[in-house]
Amino acid sequence: MKLYALIGLAFSVLLPTLVPTAAQAKMVADVNVADQAMFAEQNLMLNGAGVRSKFFMDLYVGSLYLPATANQLDSVLEQPIAVIQLTITSGMITSDKMRSAIEEGFDAATDNNIGSIKTDIQHFTQLFADEIVEGDQFTFVTQKGRGVTSIKNDQVQGEIAGEAFRQALLKIWLGDNPAQKSLKQDMLAQ
Repeated sequence: MKLYALIGLAFSVLLPTLVPTAAQAKMVADVNVADQAMFAEQNLMLNGAGVRSKFFMDLYVGSLYLPATANQLDSVLEQPIAVIQLTITSGMITSDKMRSAIEEGFDAATDNNIGSIKTDIQHFTQLFADEIVEGDQFTFVTQKGRGVTSIKNDQVQGEIAGEAFRQALLKIWLGDNPAQKSLKQDMLAQ
């Protein structure tokens, strides 16, 4: 009898700590976006998340994770780590379309001045050569002064060193000419 009482007590103590954790996830376009996540051995908080859409079709959910909240690009760039996560929500995205969109994003992020990072961009876009399907998740772990680690579905695809590339990548979604203004506002919680 004491064993059942102990199990009941343990369950009543643990249940309140488990339920809020599960409830802390945010739903964005039917994608469960965690309020916090571990990247590069650091616990980061969700800064904001939104939907990238085109022609009234949702393409992906973009999320921004940081060690401290930020609502401006400069604040994001100053943080030691910033993570952008893209969860594909449309079967219309192909690897060719993704590579093309990323290249266009770098052009916009750098005001068509990709000269110093052109080789890095070519290497980066090759990481999208494999088939992309609905539900795929791309994670870009950017570390100040170090560069970017690209992850697809929890598997590291590659790393690109360099601060200029890191900043340009973040500017695709958070810069003056972002992929989508409403997505930038959602990611920066503006």
